[in-house]
Amino acid sequence: MNITKPTLLLDEKKCKDNIKNMISRANRFNCNLRPHFKTHQSIVVGNWFQDLGVSQCAVSSLEMAKYFFNAGWTDITVAFPLNILEHTTANDLARKIKLNLCVESLETVKALNDFLEHPVGIFLKIDAGYHRTGLEAENYAEIEAILEALESNQLITIKGFLQHAGHTYGAHGKKEIDEIHAFTSEKMINLKDHFIKKYPDIIISNGDTPTCSVSENFEHIDEMRPGNFVFFDVMQAEIGSCNYENIAVAMACPVVAKHAGRNEVIIYGGAVHFSKDRIEKDGKTIYGLIAEEKEKGWGNPISGWYVKKLSQEHGTIHIPDEDFDQIKIGDLLYILPIHSCLTANLMSKYYTLEGEEIEMFRYLS
Repeated sequence: MNITKPTLLLDEKKCKDNIKNMISRANRFNCNLRPHFKTHQSIVVGNWFQDLGVSQCAVSSLEMAKYFFNAGWTDITVAFPLNILEHTTANDLARKIKLNLCVESLETVKALNDFLEHPVGIFLKIDAGYHRTGLEAENYAEIEAILEALESNQLITIKGFLQHAGHTYGAHGKKEIDEIHAFTSEKMINLKDHFIKKYPDIIISNGDTPTCSVSENFEHIDEMRPGNFVFFDVMQAEIGSCNYENIAVAMACPVVAKHAGRNEVIIYGGAVHFSKDRIEKDGKTIYGLIAEEKEKGWGNPISGWYVKKLSQEHGTIHIPDEDFDQIKIGDLLYILPIHSCLTANLMSKYYTLEGEEIEMFRYLS
């Protein structure tokens, strides 16, 4: 493959291994696996899940649900608060597939009851500690009022309670991931126990890559809904969700300039390709790590090499003195992204190591 500009590469073997491992974990814990497809956004990658027996998925928008419906997916959860302005799209999808939506207010439920024409499943989106959005897990009175409003509509099946423990992204190692998992799980289990007599079929749906990747106690969790695990990234490796060998995507970027006095190499590859997600490590702000090049693909990060700055199209790489002369203008560097979800979304397509182009939702929409 002739790479001449920033190109997002996908290692198919690593990706499929990540999928197999998560399926194995879900089976071991007797959990339903509903992978979140917002990370890869790809029909081809979705097919790799189907080949291994996965028939349900989660997405982040109704438009993405349409994209995967057109690829044959017929059991989809939109794991994002319902946007009532998209009622036409919601009704159209509900007519064709088993569609689950998320609500977190009486106001949304009242609008839903006004426009709904076809059966849907409804999850209540719960805040179990992340504090991004959702109903407070202990606010039983408000939750009960919403459940009763949903119960009045014969087109609605109450599915249960859905949460995302996004605060695991700030964890430092498995111990902290497990502590967050125990904290959020207790909240969700207590919530389910409170309502289980009246709603005996309700389930708990948990969805974050760190806990689903390394935590062990899922005894009372019904559904796992991770997304990033399909690719992983530097952030997940630093958290402890994976090893660097598990990262299945890398950006190949051309070297366009060198500045020996500053130990800096400039690549064609900036914030419009990577986003500006970053980590802090050893007193440094890092926007990506440079992996060793292998005969096919890439290996582990090279010690001391990192992306120190991003502007729109420029990436600034720090290279130690002893390695600086190894780099030539026109070389390709393989950059492991800090956050693969945003990098994939920005790039809109992948190339496998064999040179096959894989299109995505963003590319086609």
